[in-house]
Amino acid sequence: MTPAAREERDPGLQPERTRLAWRRTTLSSTVVAVLAARAALHDPGSAAGIAACAVTCVLWLTFLALTHHRIRALALAGPAGPAPLTPRHAAAAVACTIALAGCAAALVF
Repeated sequence: MTPAAREERDPGLQPERTRLAWRRTTLSSTVVAVLAARAALHDPGSAAGIAACAVTCVLWLTFLALTHHRIRALALAGPAGPAPLTPRHAAAAVACTIALAGCAAALVF
């Protein structure tokens, strides 16, 4: 992108919407982690439930770190906009989301 094109670029509210989407997804994964802990504590004798709860908490912490990294990149981005999300970070975020859903389903059924 040429310097003149960067000056003309009006990012609008897109970075703000992206930041809010990351926060909303983090809130959803937090709800899943809390419900997983509640389900594991509801049946305290189940070793599988406790293990699934522990895995859910680790996945939640991993997703939280990924989200914090991306929100920070969005906040520190200049007028040219943030750097694109790397494939490694995108794959990790998707893997955490899918694994959280799997753990939640395992705890419910």
